[in-house]
Amino acid sequence: MNRHSLSLLAAAALAVTTAHADEGMWMPKQLPQIAKPLKAGGLALDPAKLKELTDFPMGAVVSLGNCTASFVSPQGLAVTNHHCAYGSIQYNSKPDRDLLKNGFYAQTLADELPAAPGSRILVTVDMKDVSAEILNDKTRALTGKARTDAIEANEKKLVAACESDAGHRCNVYSFFGGLQYQLIKQMEIRDVRLVHAPATGVGLFGGDADNWVWPRHTGDYSFYRAYVGPDGKPADFSKDNRPYLPKHHLTMASSPLNDGDFVMVAGYPGRTNRHRLPAEVDFAFGWQQPAQTRAMGEAIDLIKTETAGRRDGEIKMAARMQGLQNYYKNLQGQQQSYDGSDILSRKTADFDRLKAWVNADAKRKERYGADLAATESLIAERQATTRGELLMSFMSPALLTSAHQLYQAALERAKPDAERKTGFQDRDANRLRAAQQALERRYDEPTDKRLVAHFLAQYLAQPAATLNAAWLDALGLKAGQDEASIRARIDAIYAGSKLADTGTRLAWLDKDAAAFTASDDAFIKLAVTLNGDYDRRENRDKELAGKLQKAYAGTQQALIDYHASRGEAVYPDANSTLRISYGKVQGREVGRDGESWKAFTTLRGIVAKHKGPDEAGGEFNAPAEQLAAIKARNFGPYYVKGLDSVPVNFLSTLDTTGGNSGSPVLNKKAELVGLLFDGTLDAVISDWDFNPKMVRSISVDSRYMLWQMSTVDKTTRLLEEMGIK
Repeated sequence: MNRHSLSLLAAAALAVTTAHADEGMWMPKQLPQIAKPLKAGGLALDPAKLKELTDFPMGAVVSLGNCTASFVSPQGLAVTNHHCAYGSIQYNSKPDRDLLKNGFYAQTLADELPAAPGSRILVTVDMKDVSAEILNDKTRALTGKARTDAIEANEKKLVAACESDAGHRCNVYSFFGGLQYQLIKQMEIRDVRLVHAPATGVGLFGGDADNWVWPRHTGDYSFYRAYVGPDGKPADFSKDNRPYLPKHHLTMASSPLNDGDFVMVAGYPGRTNRHRLPAEVDFAFGWQQPAQTRAMGEAIDLIKTETAGRRDGEIKMAARMQGLQNYYKNLQGQQQSYDGSDILSRKTADFDRLKAWVNADAKRKERYGADLAATESLIAERQATTRGELLMSFMSPALLTSAHQLYQAALERAKPDAERKTGFQDRDANRLRAAQQALERRYDEPTDKRLVAHFLAQYLAQPAATLNAAWLDALGLKAGQDEASIRARIDAIYAGSKLADTGTRLAWLDKDAAAFTASDDAFIKLAVTLNGDYDRRENRDKELAGKLQKAYAGTQQALIDYHASRGEAVYPDANSTLRISYGKVQGREVGRDGESWKAFTTLRGIVAKHKGPDEAGGEFNAPAEQLAAIKARNFGPYYVKGLDSVPVNFLSTLDTTGGNSGSPVLNKKAELVGLLFDGTLDAVISDWDFNPKMVRSISVDSRYMLWQMSTVDKTTRLLEEMGIK
């Protein structure tokens, strides 16, 4: 075992303490070390059981790739958020079968619909530390692109060996800035079907207006089912497949959830940035995120304008709009919390203390000093590149992106599988095909043209010396062109391509590189012409990444050792791997003239907010059947006397972020009490800076979900399957 892994283990072996009781997205293997606070918080299970990935309850928690879900029946029924299943609801919707608007319920197994292409349910079965294999002596001696290539080669070797077990997807994840690596093995269930989704007036009640807002009244839940082949192993979609039988599934809570109760959440949080250096924090909030926010806001407005009155266009762009609006508001909330705060000064002071600790000892200075200095210099280099290229991600036509992916696949197929670029190996063939298929219901040409012309005009308005000459030459554009002349040029490019046709796109997956170079399709020709520039930028980024990995890992090691010297442990930033957080159901004081938030909302709030389809963009348009049930006080067994209603959503102190969407919220007995789906706008800054007074996560109460399913949507088959009488 290398010295870095030893240092990490030494830090992890400390009595784990954090600055705040509920702070931390903990790796499963760390849970025995936080047994004391877990038991003190109210956990009734043995904390050691929580570290076992294939035991209950962790064995019931699964990843959807960008969200979390959990099995809730022995027949592979999985519950997640409505917004996590939104892409599949959207993909199956058309103006004459508008599942987005009206919802969906499969009366029988045969009625369940294939999820969107590429949908996966990933069941984690193993996590293994592979730091020594990734950063072996040979790799450590390298720098720049050679180091990056060696790390990738080592990862591919481990992944290939892991995936020799058919039906599994394996990936190597980096922790602490490339200091530690974990090989994670997941069963990859490829036949995923949509089972039930409430109407938009439930699943997306409040829309963007209520996004990241409390009080909240959103029924953010939907159901998938995992299917496998007749032999019980993962298989592509087939009518002969049968429901997957998970080893473990969650059950609904047997006792009511109350204010102050212990809760925990298991899920796959995407990314946090709490260990970032001050220079990174300053750049993110001083330039990068404001620039992204402006561009996303403009994109949202353009999509709304271009699809207005065209329901098919609205449906095709719905998934992209949902993602844009969610991230746009998140970044706005982060910026509002950051502006005027002392976050940067505190981060700077913390970093100065770290450097002082390093410089106070000759051995520490020799070990860490060069890495600390190099990290700051390399970060500045990366930031300069980001400034010059941020708009390029907004101005690339969807079909050019598709053509580039297709051409890359053809080039890589000519190489031995182990030598291909990451993302273009045999293991990626199904995903590449699914990406091309998904465009069928997610590409709207008028909107795509409008977006491309708008952002190209912005790009070309920048100083000519800063522009990418290869792109301008290939597209036939020049600095300073206005949007009208740009539009005329791109109209001609779009007219010269047949890639908008799904069959045409899929056919290119089987063609060799020579066919691409001989093609007269406009987007294929552009992809071939621009491939040299793609390679140039990729190699530039790899050179920087290799240098930065070495320096950043050393800096993170210094951080860990510094905290270890103070008797403190450091949990890694979230990176889409399985994590557990714990806390309690709790409202909070808002601080505005004594205003406070209660822990639960009720059905009364739905009635109060309801405005119908013609107001507020239809965002507060509860279904008539639901309103009637509320008016009749038809609450059934889900009535809570203290609330005089069915609880709808609740607040908790759980430490979560994006990717936790759909995560099961569990009580002290690991029973399902809700699904996490959001945070509050003034607390999303916790991705960078944890503040226990502010951090609150929002979950849909399982009692509201069950009430809606039984009283309004009459999903009897599913309720019985879940053991609900």
